[in-house]
Amino acid sequence: MRVLAIDTALANCAAAVCDDSDGARCLAVSSEEIGRGHAEKLMDMIGEVMAESSTAFTDLDRVVVTTGPGSFTGLRVGLSVARGFGLVLGKPVVGVTTLAALARSAANDPRAGASILVALTGKGEEVYCQEFGSSGAPIGEPAVRTLTDLKQSLPADVTFAGSAARAVAEAAGYGQERILSECGYPDIRDVARLGLVANPKEAAPVPLYLRPPEASPPKSGRIERQ
Repeated sequence: MRVLAIDTALANCAAAVCDDSDGARCLAVSSEEIGRGHAEKLMDMIGEVMAESSTAFTDLDRVVVTTGPGSFTGLRVGLSVARGFGLVLGKPVVGVTTLAALARSAANDPRAGASILVALTGKGEEVYCQEFGSSGAPIGEPAVRTLTDLKQSLPADVTFAGSAARAVAEAAGYGQERILSECGYPDIRDVARLGLVANPKEAAPVPLYLRPPEASPPKSGRIERQ
């Protein structure tokens, strides 16, 4: 199976072509930490990896895209492009969360404990997080938690990954030896490899929003003019 993987959920913009016919190899990767401007970069990156891997769009078996947590604008860019390709090509599109992709990388670290908490920086004391096992498989649901709440409920053998890893470790009184990674976005290779084995019926390409929208619609159908 050959896949095109796309990530625009966080500060990174990335695309990759991977194939599992010979050990899930990534044939071409393009990745850049840009913060903003994913829409302007993504299509060029996709063209680059498709050309470098000598892959025609009709050669793809599926498209993989990150679904969050992440920025609203970034998620919209990646999901729109992935769904567009899927529609035109008639191929399945699968979603991979940024938390799961970060956990996959952390699970390869020999220091990983039986529990891996992947945590991304949120607002104030909040973090977007999920607990995974030593293999990278989820053992909890993604959620918004506070540092105060987390320090009271972490398992004894926990290790940390993600942009909020240090903040959570310090709040809970753990040393830096528990921190596996402080990267704020996943490696596109991990996104692709998770996408290769994902079940399209279960891994829908829909955004993972852990917070309700801050803007609320007017309570009445009439808009007041100022």
